[in-house]
Amino acid sequence: MLLKHLSLTNFRNYARLELDFPTRVIVLQGENAQGKTNLLEAIYYLAVTRSPHAESDRQLINWLAGRDELPFARLVADFECERGPLRIETTLMQTPVPGRDAASALLRRTFKVNGVKRRAMDLLGQIQVVLFLPEDVDLVSGPPARRRRYLDITICQIDAYYCRHLQKYNQVLTQRNALLRMLRDRGDDPEQLAYWNQKLVEWGSYLIARRKQILGRMNQCVRGTHGTVTGGNERLWLAYHPRVRINDENACDCGSLVLEGQRPTVSQEEVRRISERFAAQLREVRTEEIARGATKLGPHRDDISFLVDDVDMRAYGSRGQQRTVALSLKLAEVELMREETGETPILLLDDVLSELDTLRRKALLAMLGDGLQVILTTTQMGSYPQGFLETSSLWRVEQGRIRPEGPSEG
Repeated sequence: MLLKHLSLTNFRNYARLELDFPTRVIVLQGENAQGKTNLLEAIYYLAVTRSPHAESDRQLINWLAGRDELPFARLVADFECERGPLRIETTLMQTPVPGRDAASALLRRTFKVNGVKRRAMDLLGQIQVVLFLPEDVDLVSGPPARRRRYLDITICQIDAYYCRHLQKYNQVLTQRNALLRMLRDRGDDPEQLAYWNQKLVEWGSYLIARRKQILGRMNQCVRGTHGTVTGGNERLWLAYHPRVRINDENACDCGSLVLEGQRPTVSQEEVRRISERFAAQLREVRTEEIARGATKLGPHRDDISFLVDDVDMRAYGSRGQQRTVALSLKLAEVELMREETGETPILLLDDVLSELDTLRRKALLAMLGDGLQVILTTTQMGSYPQGFLETSSLWRVEQGRIRPEGPSEG
């Protein structure tokens, strides 16, 4: 998969941008707050319909566009995929509400795939993108919700079925929690939970099974990426901790796979087995859940641990180790997506070399290539070896404008 052209209108600090992309590695250099990360954010948004930074999509619309009667931002990208050319379009438009201030304006999002209007969910999986940000160290050291969100976005890019189950599960979870609070406050008949228990199990069991399967695949991939980045000095292992007890032990080594053809999948038997255990455990904790007014069991409470030579990096890893783990995870994600979809994802690396020692920098840069489209950002070109720069396209970013500074032919 290759990004061929990107058009931005009123997106972040890009009032207007038309940019052709070569096939070689691209290095974006510029001072802070010039638009380097914003460019990566635009590409990522086209893939997953959400920003890794903005709390609201309103923040993505260029502030100067706020002077217009109908402020909007538009993103259009042309891709070359195995299945043929692909155009993705996204428009964000604010519509004023009479009698209310601009902050209360309604935001409408529209999406198109090859000119045909689609739902946001329909864009997921159209293109695959892997994004590394400096704050991704929080994947390792941060709260479990951060790791669950990462896992959900990754799987949704390769499995539309998972994405639909996730959406339904979250809807059921909201309804069930509201009922639990009502049962706690009013003392109504707890048998009212039976229907919502059934739905929670129905939509949640596949999520658990697929997470287990995907993390099993990630373990196979990350073994190589982390070994390469660390010069073979460390071994990384991912452990899945589902809140529903699906094995005899609560921690899962993620090693169970079912193969159909060339790609791993989840068996119906696995989902059925998880469903039975999920339903039984919900019955066990019913009294406690009513007392809390919240759902205690389910994939919304899952977690992942990162073990380097059997040491849990969440609690005992140095910042450098945690950053390397996060980077290895993203590189493994590239391999996972390539194997699951048959497409090589676009790799976006924001300030990736900071806090890496010389050995790990050299190992990382040696891994970039082999049909992989890579876009990196940096404040200093001097961070990169001269030989690497000579084979890359070098672009300068200044105040929302981009100009080439080095080789750009494909």
